[in-house]
Amino acid sequence: MSLFDAFRFDGKRVLVVGGATGMGAAAAELAQSAGAEVVVMDYADVALAGATAITVNLADVASIDAAVEECGGPVHAVLACAGVADGTPGIEKINFLGHRYLIERLLSAGALPPGSAIGFISSAVGLGWEKNLPELREYLAITDVEKASAWAVERGRATYLWSKQTVCAYVASESLRLLKLGIRINAICPGPTETPLAQANKETWLGFGADYRAEAGVEVATSLEQAYPLLFLCSDAATAISGITLITDSGYFGAGVTESFPAAAAAVKFVLSL
Repeated sequence: MSLFDAFRFDGKRVLVVGGATGMGAAAAELAQSAGAEVVVMDYADVALAGATAITVNLADVASIDAAVEECGGPVHAVLACAGVADGTPGIEKINFLGHRYLIERLLSAGALPPGSAIGFISSAVGLGWEKNLPELREYLAITDVEKASAWAVERGRATYLWSKQTVCAYVASESLRLLKLGIRINAICPGPTETPLAQANKETWLGFGADYRAEAGVEVATSLEQAYPLLFLCSDAATAISGITLITDSGYFGAGVTESFPAAAAAVKFVLSL
């Protein structure tokens, strides 16, 4: 045993929701490499050898119920990684509502013991969520999946941006409740990252911030580079961290806030409504 073992997951069971591709797949592989028993839930086929694969449709409550039943417990870390782009039917369910319902099912089944952790993948587009907090609180207060989905659709909130702002608000608002149960919850807010989803929206998603990356001499992040901080937040090494959304964008947001990279300032100020 060494002090560094707090970063590992030996003897732990890690559930990766949306772990078939992209950042989720990288996180599942990383967790396995760190000693975890890995369970992957996804609608797509799971290729990770040695992982338990469970089919789930996050837009279907019955499918989530069946997946949770099949998974059982205990689950020491939940990585909520599934995500789809604008235009996908049920985006509000897949990107958030289904994840929340799954977590609540695990909690009610006693499958998340004290000491466990939850890690979401939000997005840099979710930053600035605080300005919409009154409306986000209204949305989060609707615990029924179908009613919450209808609320989002009726108000034009069934969007990628709104789902990611909701994740950030959820993480912040649920931290205390979960911490009383001995469970931590955090999220990462990635900047442009090389994933199949990003490739499908390449010009918009991977083109953003290209001038900043050229100036800094860095590339678009890889899925594994985003998986590292996500898994860290769910490790024992991050015991003091809960309720945060960690910005993992190679410094673009900070450079915009401080105007150390002036070209980023307008975009960041728009996000923050400054």
